[in-house]
Amino acid sequence: MSKSFYNLIDNEVSQIVEDNLFKDERFIASPQQASIKLADGKDVLNFCANDYLGLANNELVKKAAAESINTDGFGMASVRFICGTHDLHRQLEKKLSHFLGYEDAILYVACFDANGGLFEPLFSKEDAIISDALNHASIIDGIRLCKAQRYRYEHSNMVSLEECLQKATENQARHVVIATDGVFSMDGTYAKLDEIYELAQKYNALIMVDDCHATGFVGKSGKGTPEHFGLEGKIDILTGTLGKALGGASGGFVCAKENVVQLLKQRSRPYLFSNALSPSIVKATLQALEIIENEPDRRQRIKENTAYFRKNMKQLGFTLKGDSHPITPVMFGDAETAQKMSAALLDCGLYAVGFFYPVVPKGEARIRLQLTSEHTRDQINEALKIFEKVGKDLKVI
Repeated sequence: MSKSFYNLIDNEVSQIVEDNLFKDERFIASPQQASIKLADGKDVLNFCANDYLGLANNELVKKAAAESINTDGFGMASVRFICGTHDLHRQLEKKLSHFLGYEDAILYVACFDANGGLFEPLFSKEDAIISDALNHASIIDGIRLCKAQRYRYEHSNMVSLEECLQKATENQARHVVIATDGVFSMDGTYAKLDEIYELAQKYNALIMVDDCHATGFVGKSGKGTPEHFGLEGKIDILTGTLGKALGGASGGFVCAKENVVQLLKQRSRPYLFSNALSPSIVKATLQALEIIENEPDRRQRIKENTAYFRKNMKQLGFTLKGDSHPITPVMFGDAETAQKMSAALLDCGLYAVGFFYPVVPKGEARIRLQLTSEHTRDQINEALKIFEKVGKDLKVI
């Protein structure tokens, strides 16, 4: 045992607490939905889950999962290429790729693994990857594992992106890929995908988009950020999650051309060395996709709920980021204020979590709210009343 090691860890944790950056976990004792029960028995409104279309506790989705456990077992107990591939896995890969407009798809146990295992098999030191400064941690980590040349452009700054493209060209990169979130999860803003596409065409670059916070509910048909910008089928690589709008369990995917997917299945380490997704999750996700395709009113409701909530929060005097996306960050600046606000909201019956460094930059602490299609107007109005009360009590409005 190294006493100095454990002392160092104690000091590090103590410093996090002293800096008001310690993240406490809250415990819930109910299914994920618009109103939840905490472990202490208290019922609260839930305004911070990624359950955009309310499918995490949907009866049809739960039924599909339960039936699969009875017919297909609890888990695969193996990686895909040994004896872990079920026919359900291929069904979902085909359905996802067809729905999103791609030749093929590959499933992972999480989108973090999808992004982490994407770049290294496809790009080498002769290539270049250009990444938005606010990309998700999984993209950043995936790029770090790759030997390609690395460039980072200022967030959503097309002048900065073009400068990176010019440098990559001057350095004679064999292939260049622009990597970006489709929706930036901490800000609720869209990547400027239309402008990125124009620059990619100009410099013969590939485009990779992480669409975790868009698949299923953004765009007319729920096909995500590419559809939102009229670019269906024009984005080279699309990654996403099954853990948000598509049922909320776990799992991720990559959609691309068939040969790209084939190579990932041969070389992508998180895919090769992780157990396959549970069949129950796969079956439930297939059901979730059916609901998404057959119930467009869910997308309309989340759009209306978002517009109503954002408008009224601004009228109360809160500073928001983003515009039309259900992710609604309420800005407070320092971590201590965000944490006090979050605690006071919970005391009043509203579950909403504060975000601060290192999840967001220092000085940009916030409470990130998320609307769903299943929030009722009464629930939204109650949330607005609670925000007004707490905001005035803490003198932030």
